[in-house]
Amino acid sequence: MEKEKVSLEDAKEHGLTETEFVEIQKILGRMPNSTELGIFSAMWSEHCSYKNSILKLKTLPTKSEKLLAQAGEENAGAMDIGDGLAVVFKIESHNHPTAVEPYQGAATGVGGIMRDIFTMGARPITSLNSLRFGDPKEARNKYLLTRAVKGIGDYGNSLGIAVGGGELFIHPTFTKNPLVNAMTVGIARHDQMASASTKGKVGFKVYIVGATTGRDGIHGASFASKDLTKESEEKRSAVQVGDPFMEKLLMEASLEAIQKNLLVGIQDMGAAGISCATSEMSAKGKTGMDVDLDKVPLRESDMNAYEIMLSESQERMLVIPETGKEEELVSIFHKWGLNAVEIGTVTGDGILRIRKDGKLKAEIPADSLVLGGGAPRYVREEKRPAYLDEVTKFDPNKINDLSKDTVSQTLNTLLSSLNISSRRPLYEQYDTEVGLVKVVEPGEDGGLVRIPGTKKGIAVATDCNSRYTYLNPYEGAQIAVCESARNVAATGAEPYGVTNNLNFGNPYIPENYYIFSECVRGLGDACRFLGLPVTGGNVSFYNESPEGPVFPTPTIGMVGVIDDVAKGLHTYPRTKEDVVYALVGEFQPTISASEYLYRFHGLDTGKIPTISLTKEKAAIDTLISCRKEGLLTSAKDLSLGGLLVALAKIVISGTKGLEVNLEGLQKSFPRLDELCFGETGASFVISFLSKDEEKVKEKYTKAGLGFTTLGKSNSKSSLSVKGNGFQWEWTSKSLETEFEAGLKGYFE
Repeated sequence: MEKEKVSLEDAKEHGLTETEFVEIQKILGRMPNSTELGIFSAMWSEHCSYKNSILKLKTLPTKSEKLLAQAGEENAGAMDIGDGLAVVFKIESHNHPTAVEPYQGAATGVGGIMRDIFTMGARPITSLNSLRFGDPKEARNKYLLTRAVKGIGDYGNSLGIAVGGGELFIHPTFTKNPLVNAMTVGIARHDQMASASTKGKVGFKVYIVGATTGRDGIHGASFASKDLTKESEEKRSAVQVGDPFMEKLLMEASLEAIQKNLLVGIQDMGAAGISCATSEMSAKGKTGMDVDLDKVPLRESDMNAYEIMLSESQERMLVIPETGKEEELVSIFHKWGLNAVEIGTVTGDGILRIRKDGKLKAEIPADSLVLGGGAPRYVREEKRPAYLDEVTKFDPNKINDLSKDTVSQTLNTLLSSLNISSRRPLYEQYDTEVGLVKVVEPGEDGGLVRIPGTKKGIAVATDCNSRYTYLNPYEGAQIAVCESARNVAATGAEPYGVTNNLNFGNPYIPENYYIFSECVRGLGDACRFLGLPVTGGNVSFYNESPEGPVFPTPTIGMVGVIDDVAKGLHTYPRTKEDVVYALVGEFQPTISASEYLYRFHGLDTGKIPTISLTKEKAAIDTLISCRKEGLLTSAKDLSLGGLLVALAKIVISGTKGLEVNLEGLQKSFPRLDELCFGETGASFVISFLSKDEEKVKEKYTKAGLGFTTLGKSNSKSSLSVKGNGFQWEWTSKSLETEFEAGLKGYFE
């Protein structure tokens, strides 16, 4: 593998362009050797350098008085939540590894995002996952889905981190290229947070801690920066292998060292391994490093410098201890049964020097390798895809409306469909009880967890309707932000900050880059309007197979904060008293682009629901205001499947029945398919005690939002819906049976 001199052909094999190869020679003032070429190829890969996205990402709103770390400065975003506490959170992808080896691919995705959180000095308290897979009726898709879910569950459960929520979207576009986006949220004290920097501490020692280094994961970063092909199936060496029990030990040792103020800096070894950790820590601290690879604990013999530098073996950290505290650091990691070995020194000349076998194997300016330094930055050609104009021509009125006799079965079918049915077969494989933090469990709109030792809570949600962003990238991305904010608000918490995972196809295809660019623009505009900072995230390009790109999926991870978890909301009322239900917000349902249209007519087309940021913000703010005044007993966001699906989920989740009258809404929406199953934005179904109805109505009216009384609870354990010319009734048991049936068989 190692060569003293390399060629342009070698560079191209490493995913570098001729222009980039020439630039590397300019930076070095000479031809690179193979180890240097490998380091550049990993660090300049899309996965590490964000070279085709960073200029677009810089347009996102990243400012907030609550930020404790600016986007991109540290391993994860951090925001002040009062009382000397910070919420630390981030989302990242492990798409390509999952497509090749789903169990380890998904598991190590969880491990990587956990390390990003606890290297900040935050203890992870909850995790989420946003998943996209092909139809599990196909054997390969079922294998990918079930093995990925098991990998996520096994790793997270072994670490003892509760799952707080997530999402799953099934569609043929994800058949060859599933998406696995993992999010973790942690809590830190302001005075016990760590940095991923040398902080200019020239002469300080550099240690590698944690697991040994092997050959697993070599080329992982560059592998994640290419299209998936048949050859990808043979790239299993590019997929890391995780050990969650080792990670648990590493987490405890790292947090102990941070809390005892032993460290100058700490950096996870994720993509590109030692190459990334050494160069990024050096560049952030405006220093260099001199590293001796002969000191790195190895698990395989005869590893050369190239392999050691590019290994992505899991559960490893690079740390810089305070001078005089090295022995105490080593003793902590040894106590937890982990390696802690000095491998180098911080230098003052900005150069990363790598030695092995007594020879200098690499000598590179650290800043030239990293994001914001010498790594290339591009804006690619954009071209609006022709299909975007075609889909807007769809006329939903050409679809035959439902008859009153077919609505009942339509609801049953939608409840058991793959994109609406219960996610219990997934989240029951995850530990939701560990740490005793759960308040609102997975399966509702958003999750809510308590912060141990306080009354405060953190609400969490991940959202993106991939169909919407396919049909209208700009507005679809805005809807993803707003839906995530609505789901956080539905728990009673105030939306606080955003992390994102942007999953797209090959950026060198102009149509793909246009869609990416428009999604980023929509994401930025929505976050600015809602006053939410983007604290960081991840970009995953090349999510396509020979059949084409996946639906564009800018996954939004959002956190919210509530002052007292005892005042949180569920999707169903928990009071024993009877309550009144109302539909509030900007209810404008359409079957265009809906799950109903896809499920019953096989169409992914039409105009997506109208987006009004003004109405969305008003709906969220009014809901939170009502919650703070103690006026609400529950809240349920309207999204996939429309009004009738939302009402059914309320009955399924709760203990009360529900009587609904739709006659008033029929006047505005006479089509039954549109009224019952059309999708909309800026809308909730809320409940409250009858004595508070006028107060709640007044608040929504003053906010310029719609308020329609739907009905009231009953003790019949059923959903009863009547209107002009129809009356339907479902028992809660029958609804639950349909709802639980959709995914169950695939996980048995």
